[in-house]
Amino acid sequence: MRALICESYDGLDALRVGEMPDPTPLPGTALVAVKAAAVNFQDLLVVSGQYQIRPELPFVPGNEFAGVVESADGLDDFQPGDRVVGFVGTGAMAERATAFPGAIIRLPDHIGFEVGAAVPVAYGTAYHALVDRATLKADETLLVLGAAGGVGIAAIQVGKAIGATVLAVVSSEAKAEVARDAGADEVIRYDQVPLRDGIAAATAGAGVDVVYDPVGGEATELALRSTNWKGRLLVIGFTSGDIPQIPLNLTLVKGNAVVGVFWGRFNIEEPARSAANNQIVMDWVANGTLQPLVQKTFSLEDAVDALRWVAGRKVVGRVVVTP
Repeated sequence: MRALICESYDGLDALRVGEMPDPTPLPGTALVAVKAAAVNFQDLLVVSGQYQIRPELPFVPGNEFAGVVESADGLDDFQPGDRVVGFVGTGAMAERATAFPGAIIRLPDHIGFEVGAAVPVAYGTAYHALVDRATLKADETLLVLGAAGGVGIAAIQVGKAIGATVLAVVSSEAKAEVARDAGADEVIRYDQVPLRDGIAAATAGAGVDVVYDPVGGEATELALRSTNWKGRLLVIGFTSGDIPQIPLNLTLVKGNAVVGVFWGRFNIEEPARSAANNQIVMDWVANGTLQPLVQKTFSLEDAVDALRWVAGRKVVGRVVVTP
């Protein structure tokens, strides 16, 4: 099969498109013909050897996909021909991938493969973070950093589905429009106003209850300082490239919490709950409550360019590779 191949941990320059053996399904797993695979910032870390998990070389990058089941021996819930989306550790950017039944879910017929591929990680993370980890309530205020990226848009939409007031932090008017279209109640342009001043103005000085932070860097501490009593800072990732050092006295004086979110491990540790979450997310996508934004699609032959697009911070929404 054709696939994007990582042969060394030297980043994007070590990637090439070539032939790999078809994956061999284990008993109780599904073999899926991949129609679309979404690109994540995590993929850049994995191919550079900077992620928590270092796959055995050579490997195929990519961890979320949409496609059609080719075989499902031993599975009662899936049959050949079923349209599905799924999550794998690696292997999505190829013509075929295998997945355990708890890691795939049916894709409604009216949802395209490109949109479907953008659902599992971003929306699964947002739902797990806001519902399971932060217990966000309808009368609370949510601040989303990096709000125009795929993970940020997902957080805006899930937050609005819960009923919260959502503040989106962006760096340009184009990104502000994306955040507004996603449902943000207020947009803070940190390129125009200091972040804490923007939060104070948007909340009439009250501060925020939950911070959704996939960015890291200096914005993390500023946002934490703008939380109110019993606020929660959700640690999603560090797309800025800077892991912040937070003064712990901030958690003491405000009675707030710094909460780690690792959706990938959640799938492993709590598969039944994860599957239930995934079904809720897909139901919301199906009825239009959640609307993934796919900015750009690349062919498999141009998959390295797709990762370069993400690395260059050009992404508004999601980028997808179509094998």
